Amino acid sequence: MRFALLLGVLALLAVLVVGMYVTGFTDYLGNNPSTCNNCHVMDSVYENWYHAGHRQWTTCNDCHTPHALIPKYYIKALSGYHHVSAFLLGDIPTAIRARESSRKIVQENCLRCHEQTVDNLDWQMAYTQNENERYCVSCHRNTAHGERGVSILPYQHMEENK
Repeated sequence: MRFALLLGVLALLAVLVVGMYVTGFTDYLGNNPSTCNNCHVMDSVYENWYHAGHRQWTTCNDCHTPHALIPKYYIKALSGYHHVSAFLLGDIPTAIRARESSRKIVQENCLRCHEQTVDNLDWQMAYTQNENERYCVSCHRNTAHGERGVSILPYQHMEENK
């Protein structure tokens, strides 16, 4: 009985390791923006980010995940779950829109990186959209990803664009 249980556990472990290797699972633990572009749904988002101003200073995770270790990987796992579920169930949105929780994370990261600039503003930036409070992306929607829509530019390196 113990041998069968041990054999079953080893077989399951082998399937998990092979599955993780084949899917490039460890790539999703890093910060490489091209990993976020593995799905064709992200093509225009990636292309627009690649040709926009924030590319020089940020990666996807700098804006879209918390910076503390455990919350970062919790959000990455939750996002991965939502993405895989959408693809498996065929519930892929035509236009990708951030959830309220994602908008809050992006807002926190805007404020973290641009703290000195925000401190110089006369009005209060906040995490919720109340009457007098707005998200940074309310006015700066095109800053990180450029203009909305599909980019007509092919994948290029910056050196090729000069």
